[in-house]
Amino acid sequence: MRLLLVGLLAFGLGLAATTPGRAAEKRKKAPPASAESEFPGANDQPGKVYVYKQSAGVSRELEIFFPPDWRADAPRRPGVLLFHGGGWTGGTLSQFRYACRYLASRGLVAATANYRMHSRAEREKLPETESYKRVCVTDAKSALRWMKQHAAELGIDPDRMITGGGSAGGHVSVLATLNPGLSDPADPAGFDTRVVAYLLFNPAFRAADSTDPEVDVLRHLRGGLAPAVFFFGTEDATWKPGTDALLAALQMQGGSRAELWLAEGQAHGFFNRPPWQDVTLAEADRFLVRLGLLQGEGTLALPAGAPRLVRAP
Repeated sequence: MRLLLVGLLAFGLGLAATTPGRAAEKRKKAPPASAESEFPGANDQPGKVYVYKQSAGVSRELEIFFPPDWRADAPRRPGVLLFHGGGWTGGTLSQFRYACRYLASRGLVAATANYRMHSRAEREKLPETESYKRVCVTDAKSALRWMKQHAAELGIDPDRMITGGGSAGGHVSVLATLNPGLSDPADPAGFDTRVVAYLLFNPAFRAADSTDPEVDVLRHLRGGLAPAVFFFGTEDATWKPGTDALLAALQMQGGSRAELWLAEGQAHGFFNRPPWQDVTLAEADRFLVRLGLLQGEGTLALPAGAPRLVRAP
């Protein structure tokens, strides 16, 4: 078994040797489609919009969904922040509106955020050793800090924050919590980016990131990882090897809790579409129940004959 773990790790590594904004009362193939209507639930009523920072002269926003029984003076509850995918160059926070609305109905304060992405012209000007992904991670760190800074008004427990995302958003969320660098100097002091769990929908961990250690997840695993659940299609040959290498590294370190759930025959981005959208979300719910971050049974009604995820050994 140890030889297998070392082999997986070697394979993964060797593939590529502010003040708060005012609330505005205003949700089978890679890459994810840019049209909001491509994501079921994306055109639903948005959450409450907050500006968490300005970067590159643009307002960066959070949409926050509150539980039906939410009160600011009630006991604080866990919060979750999900980041959209889109190859670090596109995407929309509406991708996770459906998931956030559901998680809020289950008792979490659920948010999704957008973040800065370099234009093609900006990417072409970067040094070869500086990844265009850095700015995405910087803004993700700012969003996490903003939620912790405003925990009292949001009614969340800053010590029970959850994060995650899809594809590039999964990568961004993990780096935002593990990499001690890449912080915006304008971020408020005294607020960390630590979390107690991750929800990772085919996260895009890539061996090519080793050319820039700042965005290489494997370089920042020294302290382990908070409990994490991963969802992948078995046909996601481009991105699954990166997570296989990460899980092998975690197992060699010991002490980290990680679950990998597989969708037979599915490709990258499968979780965005029915019935897999609900199937993965229902398992994410059960994962949070197992951690004590949600209570009771989930409320998603899966259709008869819905496909099943298979837990990897």
